[in-house]
Amino acid sequence: MRGPSHSNLAFDVCCDLLCNCSNISINQSGVIPMKKKIDENQIFEKHREEILQQVKNDPYAASLGIELTAFEAGFAEASLTVQEHMVNAHGTVHGAVIYALADHVFSVACNAYGRTSVGLSTTIQFMKAALPAHRITARATETTRNFRTGFYRIEVFHEEDRIATMEAVAYRKDRYFIDHGGQKEN
Repeated sequence: MRGPSHSNLAFDVCCDLLCNCSNISINQSGVIPMKKKIDENQIFEKHREEILQQVKNDPYAASLGIELTAFEAGFAEASLTVQEHMVNAHGTVHGAVIYALADHVFSVACNAYGRTSVGLSTTIQFMKAALPAHRITARATETTRNFRTGFYRIEVFHEEDRIATMEAVAYRKDRYFIDHGGQKEN
């Protein structure tokens, strides 16, 4: 037990027996001190180029000719020119190509803070067709982000025409893929 106070006795027993939290220190006020929360926007600003190099290193996106055209914290834009071999049996761009472009900007946007993030789920809606030689562009925008998950809206355009939208959820792992000074996050 940590002390003779009866008011903390129940907490101590609960913590030690049920939670196996005997390694948590409690200050004299009975409060568990919290570690400093990491400001991921500062990480982005400080390590932008290093993060950019990591997220650009995507062999599959490169094989499709996807070009990253904008990169900010929680935002990414990329484009590709539809090639003849990227069409379906109807002569329009294959849905998998549109999805790959949307998924790429989702990946870039959710990893923009240097923290390893992976897709949990996506839902895509195809609205219009694109054709060979069309230049299509996808934009991913973060709508909400918390400790474990990030939520993104992706829109795909040919010129001014929206051809697809995607909603996506990312799982944010515990580790950062850049060295941001060894800070720990709650």
